[in-house]
Amino acid sequence: MTGEPIRVLVVEDDPVAADAHVMYVGRVPGFVAVGKAHTGAEARRALDRTPVDLLLLDLHLPDVHGLQLARSLRAAGHHADVIAVTSARDLAVVREGVSLGVVQYVLKPFTFATLRDRLVRYAEFHAAVGEASGQDEVDRALAALRAPGPAALPKGLSAPTLERVTVALRDAGEGLTAAGVAEAVGISRITARRYLEHLVDAGRAARRPQYGTVGRPELQYRWVREAEKGR
Repeated sequence: MTGEPIRVLVVEDDPVAADAHVMYVGRVPGFVAVGKAHTGAEARRALDRTPVDLLLLDLHLPDVHGLQLARSLRAAGHHADVIAVTSARDLAVVREGVSLGVVQYVLKPFTFATLRDRLVRYAEFHAAVGEASGQDEVDRALAALRAPGPAALPKGLSAPTLERVTVALRDAGEGLTAAGVAEAVGISRITARRYLEHLVDAGRAARRPQYGTVGRPELQYRWVREAEKGR
């Protein structure tokens, strides 16, 4: 990528997550994190003193909802685009965000690869300037923002079961063995292990031996928190 880097302001109330997001942005060529803010008020002050092209905006801030912040920034004349970071899956919120400059949504928890993909696609959209030659060029510019479809799961794995395994593991806190996941989800231990190993390969879970049992130690799996990813 050539030209001036795309300037990103990270707005995230969790200091650890904010540091991780700044690190992620810095690892993507063509982007630079120009600052971070933990509240809506801090974000407004940062935008008043620093040129920003893109907000990486957590929607759940301690002093204001992210969409309310985006609305007030638009009213104040700030025209930075927004990539919303949220754990909410309410499609009504997604629709509302479109009118406020939200060009992408990233659901928590996410990996560096997920954010990198969104940033690269945003860069393609951002680079589209001048007058379009026709409908095809307009369509290509808008298509740059659309993420590709989800990667196909390995043979024998299904998306609904993967979601149930993911929820069970994430809610467990300290982690679960394959037997524990099998009991929680209602599948066999062998099947549970296949899903767990898939999550490990995707960087969304980690495994470690569980000692204290007779014989060979059993593997325990735990959900990898967002701030741990990319380390």
